[in-house]
Amino acid sequence: MSARKKGYWPLLILTILLTLSALSTLLPTPGIHKACQLGYMAHCSFTPISTVLCLLLTAVVCSVRKRIFR
Repeated sequence: MSARKKGYWPLLILTILLTLSALSTLLPTPGIHKACQLGYMAHCSFTPISTVLCLLLTAVVCSVRKRIFR
């Protein structure tokens, strides 16, 4: 593997964290008082919106990482 410039690994870690946070919004959680917009007790009550926003941020970070480190 070739040596990467500074900044590649933090962007990769940010990509992974944003992807995991998008997935965590979909997890069902007992003890939640309000159902999400999909109709079940999810970890986040704004589940479809927050999931899409996290995935959009992930796409932005991926495209920035791709442009900088070709």
